[in-house]
Amino acid sequence: MPNILEKFAKMATENAPGQEARHDDGHLHTIMVGDVLPGEPVDFSHGDVDAHAPTPGACEIWNEGYDAGGCQAYTEYRGLAEIRDGVARRLAAFTGAPVDPVHELIITPGTQGALFLALGATVDTGTKVAIIEPDYFANRKLVTFFGGTILPVGLRYQEADDETGLDLEALEQAFQIGAEVLVFSNPNNPTGFVYSQHEIQAMAKLAAQYSVTVVADQLYSRLLYSDAQFTHFRACDTCPENVITIMGPSKTESLSGFRLGVAFGTAAIIDRMEKLQAVVSLRAAGYNQRVLETWFNEPEGWMADRVAQHQAIRDDLLQIFNSAGLPTATPQAGSYLFPRLPELTVSPVEFVRLLRLQAGVIVTPGSEFAPWTADSVRLNFSQDHAKAVAAAKRIVTMVERYKK
Repeated sequence: MPNILEKFAKMATENAPGQEARHDDGHLHTIMVGDVLPGEPVDFSHGDVDAHAPTPGACEIWNEGYDAGGCQAYTEYRGLAEIRDGVARRLAAFTGAPVDPVHELIITPGTQGALFLALGATVDTGTKVAIIEPDYFANRKLVTFFGGTILPVGLRYQEADDETGLDLEALEQAFQIGAEVLVFSNPNNPTGFVYSQHEIQAMAKLAAQYSVTVVADQLYSRLLYSDAQFTHFRACDTCPENVITIMGPSKTESLSGFRLGVAFGTAAIIDRMEKLQAVVSLRAAGYNQRVLETWFNEPEGWMADRVAQHQAIRDDLLQIFNSAGLPTATPQAGSYLFPRLPELTVSPVEFVRLLRLQAGVIVTPGSEFAPWTADSVRLNFSQDHAKAVAAAKRIVTMVERYKK
């Protein structure tokens, strides 16, 4: 029993996105205490899907799935075949490599579900896993849950110009001492950096050389800013035999609530993922699967407008933080900012708590993404523009309040 208790203790959900501040009506509430700053509460721990309209036709096509009845409700474990066919064609065109919809693709309950299945299918007790740091917090937690051993590989993102600052020497060292799996997000969550073509190709060559299985989370690869260039791992000339790519409609399309994810890649791993999904959730929600028909099928210009809206919010928040002396790297993609805090009179975790209680602003502690980024906080800026700007200014005021 101590082992199982320890395993779940390490899952540490106390910093899960905004849960402690939500009541039964589903709306954000904060109990304000002390010297309170005026302003409407803003939850930067996840995107506000109400702030940006979802993909046109999403509701109507969901209704079609509902009206289809049982044939849509109880699809194959991998998802309805005709939906997988369309998704596979569009993903092949987007990523630059073919996708077999029968053997190489599975629809999952969100990309979080895909990540769980992918790591559950590749990580066992004692499996050594190379983990990029900082990176998505669930990576470390899931590897630990499945009994794997983490081999951290750092990003020197604060020093990098045109790259993430991936430590390729450390990555090869992790492979040399036995890493069997590499998991990473691109664009990187939490920094918003995009791996350069050089970095991706180098990662692919090393993974192929050492026969490493790669799980690449590319959730935000459609939301690219300015002249950012994206290299899909699976399309590299030299690539390892085992690669799983994870994508899905989420904050970019304001479709997070449908909980749809897609994993595609090596058939043998997809087969194991299906077996695991069959006992965990059976399938992605049947009616919801129909919404995938809107994915990559948006009206002309819709995605460009969505990117422009997010870039405008990003730029305003960057100006606020950088002007206040809070070092904040410019995200090349996605909807995350990762400002670094100065030395404070309280701990970073306590500051996050006070930020919620005194300013009505919820952020995610940087320690969720790497032990050495505890002095940063992550913001998801997929929000109402005006509210996000006002909340960012309150963060600056709170930093001044507690600055040493």
